[in-house]
Amino acid sequence: MKYLIIGAGGTGSAIGMALLKAGKEVTFIARGAHLEALQENGLQIQTPNETLSFCPVQACTMESYQGTPDVIFVCVKGYSLDEATTFIKTVADKNTVVIPILNIYGTGEVMQKDLPGILVTDGCIYVAAHVSAPGHVVLSGNILRVVYGVRNPEEYRPVLETIRDDLQTGGAIVVLSDDIRRDAMMKYSYISAQNACGVYYDVPAGGIQNPGECRDCFAGLNAEIKILAEAMGIQLTEDPVKKNLAIIDTLVPEMMTSMQRDLKAGKQTEIDGLVFHVERLAKEYGVSLPLYEKICSELRERRVTDGKACS
Repeated sequence: MKYLIIGAGGTGSAIGMALLKAGKEVTFIARGAHLEALQENGLQIQTPNETLSFCPVQACTMESYQGTPDVIFVCVKGYSLDEATTFIKTVADKNTVVIPILNIYGTGEVMQKDLPGILVTDGCIYVAAHVSAPGHVVLSGNILRVVYGVRNPEEYRPVLETIRDDLQTGGAIVVLSDDIRRDAMMKYSYISAQNACGVYYDVPAGGIQNPGECRDCFAGLNAEIKILAEAMGIQLTEDPVKKNLAIIDTLVPEMMTSMQRDLKAGKQTEIDGLVFHVERLAKEYGVSLPLYEKICSELRERRVTDGKACS
């Protein structure tokens, strides 16, 4: 099994860590100083319990990659999805399995339309990780849970079980989902609410962990996602409010999402897919989500709509 990970940031590196620990063949697609560090010094990962070093690792650019991978994990930001999809067309064949691990709901279905003849699942991940310096990644919590699956039962392939087993051997908790729309929406409820709340109040995880208006807002946003899911015909089997409050409480108080860090750095962000996309879906399915509407309206007033705040 040849694994290709497009994007060697926090998410891609966490998945790569599990596969490397399992002794699998992994190649990272990266760029810039991070790529140079991976090629020269390997991948260094700091977890709450240990420091891991993988050297050497295989890492290259899209342009220099050669081969046909068996499995491709897509771990890029939403705004880089078109570039990743174009690249996949040049390296994948009919046996390749593509597993997008993005924060934006419905990514796999979007990619599948552009990749006919290639199996594209849907997927999501529970992990708190970020690149702290070129070649160095920090995992801020002990959660590494990967969820993926096919949208249609007839698309199922036994290789999906092999992927699960490889990740589990490397220490990841893996769910081969029997209802990926449900499970992806559950993850989306968490990441969307954390980003919307974090940006609106300008707080890290600790601001949501403490009782008060911010925590109440986070809970309310999760409740609204449940309303949206029901309108979309998705039955969440767990209460997103209870589950996601429990998740946020496991994080170190200083933890910020990658979107928050990018926003503060003046970089392009996924705010459209993580926050404003909820508002669009609500209109499409005819439901009212007052908290999301309030936050989206204020973010527009602050001119935080394209990933950069304008004074």
